Amino acid sequence: MNLELDHVFILTDQPKAAGDLLVSLGLEEGFSRDHKGQGTSNRRFVFANGMLELLYLRDVDESNNGPAKGLRLPERVQTPSASPFGVVLTRTNDFSAGMPFSGWSYQPDYFEPPNAFHVGENSSLLGEPLCIYVPFIGPVTRREEIGTFKSISNARISVPLAGLSDTLSALQSADRLEVVLGNDHLLELTLDNGRKGSFKDLRPVLPLILHW
Repeated sequence: MNLELDHVFILTDQPKAAGDLLVSLGLEEGFSRDHKGQGTSNRRFVFANGMLELLYLRDVDESNNGPAKGLRLPERVQTPSASPFGVVLTRTNDFSAGMPFSGWSYQPDYFEPPNAFHVGENSSLLGEPLCIYVPFIGPVTRREEIGTFKSISNARISVPLAGLSDTLSALQSADRLEVVLGNDHLLELTLDNGRKGSFKDLRPVLPLILHW
């Protein structure tokens, strides 16, 4: 199955500081939403071909006891060694040969059944990013726009591990996504093919380096 990045999220306990920092750089913020049953809310930064999402806990009890409990979001926030990242993927062709990796079905309260996410079985491994496939969305036409902060060219996620699970290994061929072994949990997001040769390290507010 051919996969591509739909969006990447960063789980943060500093949504105001993190979101305001992105706005101050010139990124355009879209609408925010609460995720019923998941116990989270977000701040969204939308591009022509994808999205960067800041995800934060709104209700810990709801997150721990609702249909999203298998994501273990509160535990990820509370565990320094946990990955704060998640990748959401769609397919690039009309042919579907089942799920791209082993996992489980997550039926959010905010989607009408039977529309459900497929979550990678590595969700039990806190040191790895959450991997989510959206089977009910077919190929999407994604166009790159020319300008500053217009398009996501590549998302490179580093994980401080000795090796990658089968789930992460299955993502290695996904368009505009890389998962690599590194020293820290870090997302390097290249925008607009890095035409300007600029970059900004947003640590410690966010484990994110922007290239544009």
